[in-house]
Amino acid sequence: MESTDKLTDTNAILAYLYETFPLCFIAEGETKPLKIGLFQDLAERLADDSKVSKTQLRVALRRYTSSWRYLKGVKAGAKRIDLEGNECAELEQEHIDHAILTLKESQEKAKAKRQALAPKKPAKKVAPKRAPVVKKERPAAVVAPVIKLVPAKLEDLKQKQRVNVKLGATPVPGVVTDINKEDVLVQLDTGLSIKVRAEHILL
Repeated sequence: MESTDKLTDTNAILAYLYETFPLCFIAEGETKPLKIGLFQDLAERLADDSKVSKTQLRVALRRYTSSWRYLKGVKAGAKRIDLEGNECAELEQEHIDHAILTLKESQEKAKAKRQALAPKKPAKKVAPKRAPVVKKERPAAVVAPVIKLVPAKLEDLKQKQRVNVKLGATPVPGVVTDINKEDVLVQLDTGLSIKVRAEHILL
């Protein structure tokens, strides 16, 4: 039984056509529109070729003529060619219009597919607007008015008089409750009653 290396991959069949008919099938760059009925010519020429079947040949031809490269070549002024690369017919306007439409649809489909496959960028999280921070002005430190106290004289003192008693560094306010000769009894605001001399009382 004869073993034949039949080509089944469409790309391999196209490579074979580029090699076998280089003036008709152009591997790179701008292509030329093919003669109408070229498939029949191909099938006849490759009838004895065990490498390709008619079915695979048809698929490869369809791939070639639907490529963007080919569709861009189907334009005004271009002429159809046969298997030897000879110009054999003018292009009809309806074929040019069809190629333009097919190319546009194919490109749009490819774009949509790319967008569908592209990883979606995570939506940017919009941070909630914060209320502007109003800097609170610190109240100016209240400076207590400096009151100069002077030592009292015994004769200036009388009962129920508001006075300050000199106790340590800070004078303590209070009320005179009794005066007995040189001693003065003062009820301090803290609740304590003390007996002091007049010179320890400040006015």
